[in-house]
Amino acid sequence: MDFQGKVALITGGGNGIGRAAAIGFASRGARVVVVDRDEAAGEAAVGIVRRQGGDALFVAADVTQSADVRSYVKLALDRYGAIDCFYNNAGIEGSVAPTHQYDEDMFDRVMAVNVKGVFLGLRHVLPVMIEQGRGAVVNTSSVAGLVASPGMPAYVASKHAVIGLTRTAAGEVARSGVRVNAVCPGPIDTRMIHSLEAMLNPGDPAAVGSRYQSAIPLGRYGTAGEVANLVMFLSSDLASNITGAHYVCDGGRIATGGAVSNSLVR
Repeated sequence: MDFQGKVALITGGGNGIGRAAAIGFASRGARVVVVDRDEAAGEAAVGIVRRQGGDALFVAADVTQSADVRSYVKLALDRYGAIDCFYNNAGIEGSVAPTHQYDEDMFDRVMAVNVKGVFLGLRHVLPVMIEQGRGAVVNTSSVAGLVASPGMPAYVASKHAVIGLTRTAAGEVARSGVRVNAVCPGPIDTRMIHSLEAMLNPGDPAAVGSRYQSAIPLGRYGTAGEVANLVMFLSSDLASNITGAHYVCDGGRIATGGAVSNSLVR
């Protein structure tokens, strides 16, 4: 997976899987644009890349705002002249509650970040790639985009929607030399899963983690780096005949019919 001379744009790049992807792309020669609302986290991710000898730019942006999305695309082009790889990754988990009790404002917020944010990224990056005649997009869905996850109606709905957007866009731009795929992580050892553990059992979140991990065939949470490796593969020339697909990275839980619960998030 050689990204020498290429430009990788990553939303939600300040933490977790996004940060791992930024570091991974840079270590393989890409110039990296990190986009995040969290300025401290974004600058820290860029700092890691630079300390390792990479070239990176941080852009503070709210992915739900068209003006911000246009701005991060413009700044990437102004700095590097192209966008070869777009990891459309920013997302939030929302809260945990049954559908009939779920807070309406929280539902709107989750859908805004996880669906509208992905749509706006596609809306403004795809024209750049079409004009270039090349490009690879990877959207972050989740295993919650494939199965139910009781107590997380907004997150589940949003991640199902990401797969729909992925398939639709892939068919639209395939003849332009642009590929669009999605990754579907299961429980990954990042802030998000530990936030859910705490919401489910504030008194003993570690017990929730132990229960979840025992239901995973590999016996553990995945790592951000493992998902980043899949993202880079789908962004690379090794995946040149893959588009409109979604790839699961969950330690075997869905494949083996593990019990579905509200742990099934990235």
